[in-house]
Amino acid sequence: MKAYLMQEGSRTAALVAQSVSARRVLSVAALAVIAFFVFAGPVAAAETAHESWNDVVDDMEAEINAAYDLYAAGDVDGGKAQVDVAYYSYYEKLGFEKTVMAYISGDRAAKVEYQFSFAKKAMTAGESESAVRESLDELTRLLREDASTLDGETESAGGVFVGSLVIITREGFEAIIIVGAIIAYLVKSGNAEKTRAIYVGCVVALAASVALAVILNILTGLTGANQEIIEGVTMLIAVAVLFWVSNWMVSKADADAWRGYIEGAVKSSVTKGSVFSLAFAAFLAVFREGAETILFYQALLAGTDTHVNMIWIGLAVGGVILVVVYLLIRFLSIRIPLKPFFLGTSILLFIISISFIGAGVKELQEGNVVGVTPVQGIGSVDILGVYPTVETLVPQSALLVLTVVLIVVQLRKQKRLRQTAKKQQDA
Repeated sequence: MKAYLMQEGSRTAALVAQSVSARRVLSVAALAVIAFFVFAGPVAAAETAHESWNDVVDDMEAEINAAYDLYAAGDVDGGKAQVDVAYYSYYEKLGFEKTVMAYISGDRAAKVEYQFSFAKKAMTAGESESAVRESLDELTRLLREDASTLDGETESAGGVFVGSLVIITREGFEAIIIVGAIIAYLVKSGNAEKTRAIYVGCVVALAASVALAVILNILTGLTGANQEIIEGVTMLIAVAVLFWVSNWMVSKADADAWRGYIEGAVKSSVTKGSVFSLAFAAFLAVFREGAETILFYQALLAGTDTHVNMIWIGLAVGGVILVVVYLLIRFLSIRIPLKPFFLGTSILLFIISISFIGAGVKELQEGNVVGVTPVQGIGSVDILGVYPTVETLVPQSALLVLTVVLIVVQLRKQKRLRQTAKKQQDA
């Protein structure tokens, strides 16, 4: 009877903790929306002199042709710099890239971005003028196709709503999965009181995202390649933190369970350093998406003449969907046995870290920090961070192999410990 009451008491405490955490999540989401409204108001309405995306491509084509002329004249660096002007000052700055991602696909945007890189790579390699011209013409063709697709779509309430909804759900999904998994882990392991640090990390990340977006808009020196470098470095730091957290979770998935002290053992293992790492992982997950999401909405607002209200409705509905996803993670975690939950959570974070390393390297490629070596026969899968270049696929493959090795090693270690504990109990 006593054991039953203790079990029911623990279950009730967990439910209460979930309710409190749910309110905290809603508060964090509200803060995000408020911060976005405060920031987006004065800057999102920035207009350009272009009446259509084909007008933008007209100007980009002029820059691309100028790049070819410089290369043909023997100025390789000047030609590459001119290609960067087309990319940073038009494709990225005017929101072309983000609009393609919102209304066409992330894979298509990645394909175009890599064509910019391939054209510069052809120049660096000193290829013939005809080869460089062909690469630049292919870039112009892709840009013109996307512009015609976007210009051919009559603005509708439904289209604007879907574009807004896709942005917030796509950009926020990874962050909410990471935060939800970490918080569910703490609650599941009897460390609900330590979730406050995770929420603080999220709120700080939201504030930092707004600050970074403001800086990127005000200080033109941080736009272009520097913005890509900031995003790339942030992602790679997130990879390191998430990988460490994932490995730590695997190591605790079955530790001391055979002695019946799993809750106490895991609770005692959540030290200040571990909590900081978990909070830092949540911070990076939110920060990695925050500033980019704001910039996406800026582009959407600037390109929407009517039905602006549908942008806000899409944002609100997307926010609700993310909260529901978070709550599902939290409530369903109660019904999942401890070991499968811990192991599943760690594997999920491992997968996200593999996705992040591909996306992080891609950002550095766009910032001209890392080279681009194309791999034939492989397409982009933007949502998984998979891109057709040696520089992205090699570290992803290496991290995947390391992940499998670490999981196998941890599971074997836990098996040996269980066997040893069983022998001690039988003795």
